[in-house]
Amino acid sequence: MSGVAAEIGNIEVGEVWNRLKSDPKSMLIDVRTRAEWAFVGLADLAEIGKTPVLIEWQVYPSNEIDPQFVKKLSDELANRGADLESDLFFVCRSGQRSFSAASVMAEAGYKSCHNVADGFEGPMDGDQHRGMIAGWKAKRLPWAQS
Repeated sequence: MSGVAAEIGNIEVGEVWNRLKSDPKSMLIDVRTRAEWAFVGLADLAEIGKTPVLIEWQVYPSNEIDPQFVKKLSDELANRGADLESDLFFVCRSGQRSFSAASVMAEAGYKSCHNVADGFEGPMDGDQHRGMIAGWKAKRLPWAQS
């Protein structure tokens, strides 16, 4: 990578929620796998009139990085009215894949890419469970499970 990754900031989930509410062009981009979306749940942005952008960073079940990720996401962002200046918040389970995805999009020219600190589920607690200590679910932000 070209060093852009160092510029990707970690934004706490509460601040992400507030910025998604206040900025109509901001987007939440969930880069987890289809299996995670189905079995773990998704951020529910309905009360602010939005839906998360769902695009796998690593394709399930191979876990290989999608070579078309930048094109697919760029196309979807354009379809939703986002541009190179829009605030883009990337989320995964705990913040690793989303950081990588945000870095790649920053390298592609998107100027305001952010990593959602602690992701959707956050780190494991003492009982080896996620979603209890930090992250979207632990902060009791709106989410739904199919």
